[in-house]
Amino acid sequence: MSWDLPSPFIHERVAHHAEIDGYGHVNNVMYVAWMDDCAWAHSTERGIPPELCRQLNRGMAVWRTQVHYLGSAYEGDVIQVATWPVLNDGRLRIERRFQIRRKADGQTLVRALIHYVCIDLQTGKAKRMPVEFTKYTVAPEVAEAVARETEPYQPGVEPR
Repeated sequence: MSWDLPSPFIHERVAHHAEIDGYGHVNNVMYVAWMDDCAWAHSTERGIPPELCRQLNRGMAVWRTQVHYLGSAYEGDVIQVATWPVLNDGRLRIERRFQIRRKADGQTLVRALIHYVCIDLQTGKAKRMPVEFTKYTVAPEVAEAVARETEPYQPGVEPR
């Protein structure tokens, strides 16, 4: 029941009836919404709430998303959504990994890698990050764990 990387930021939630699809499990789009909620909670904890982004006229927009669905969640399941910044180039790009688990049995349901680019919120065009976005730092223990990986990260493959 360990996490893929050390020191995760964990956002916990419960799968609700409105998130269940016709097959009786959580709809796949909900996992993406949960990752977005987790990223915002993490950003806010790091001192970058939405209000500051609007004030700075800068935000991190999703550029590319790789999501691998590995299992299903069901109504009432307690879900843990974890995230780690794994790249911040200090200019335009940030990458986050996500792992979603069912708390009761620790089963990983989703692994994802989301690539973000800093944009001007008015124009939607790429713009250099403000200094405040350096708070999206990669933790040293996370950087070390990523550096030890023997193959490029693929969200659908168990990390080595």
